[in-house]
Amino acid sequence: MASHHNFLNALNELYPKPLKLIKPITMIEFISQPWHWSISGAMIVMVMFLLIWLGKQFGVSSSFKALCSAVGGGRTCDYLDYNWKSHGWLLYFVAGSIIGGFIASNYLRSPEPTNLSNNTISDLAALGVEAPTYAGQMVPLDLFQLSQLGTLQGIVLFIIGGFLIGFGTRYAGGCTSGHAITGLSNLQLVSLIAVVGFFIGGLIMTHLIFPILF
Repeated sequence: MASHHNFLNALNELYPKPLKLIKPITMIEFISQPWHWSISGAMIVMVMFLLIWLGKQFGVSSSFKALCSAVGGGRTCDYLDYNWKSHGWLLYFVAGSIIGGFIASNYLRSPEPTNLSNNTISDLAALGVEAPTYAGQMVPLDLFQLSQLGTLQGIVLFIIGGFLIGFGTRYAGGCTSGHAITGLSNLQLVSLIAVVGFFIGGLIMTHLIFPILF
């Protein structure tokens, strides 16, 4: 009996306050909460392992080539004249990405506002751009909205920038996903050079071109 009381006294010393039970959450609440970035990294590794094992190459820009070929682009362009069905699975991937992004942004987004560093907010404010503030907002609306298409900034960012991205990815044989994920996973030197170029171009845009535009 004495040993029983000693055990209870020891528990009271370790836990002087009653333990609070963890409130159960629903699956939607679990999915909607912010996740650590390593989760995405682990999932990308898993996908790349499966692709390499199956002998496939991942690249979003390749799906547009397959789409153009599927609708008859090969009749007027030799570049698109190939068996697009070999890349047909990429079309399902892109469709799933669009559908998944719509569902996540409209039904599973976190109620918390976008968590940006104070330096990023200050840098955007210095350029006259309001940083994303409310829940689910991922990009500054001062830059990415239809009304910007009629401005010089919008023409440069959307039209000229979109052309350069489309031309550059095909001329370089891949986009950021094709080179930075698939290419580096296969230890390809050209992909490493391309990734270095991505970062250099991003730094030039951020520190030189972007301040001039705004």
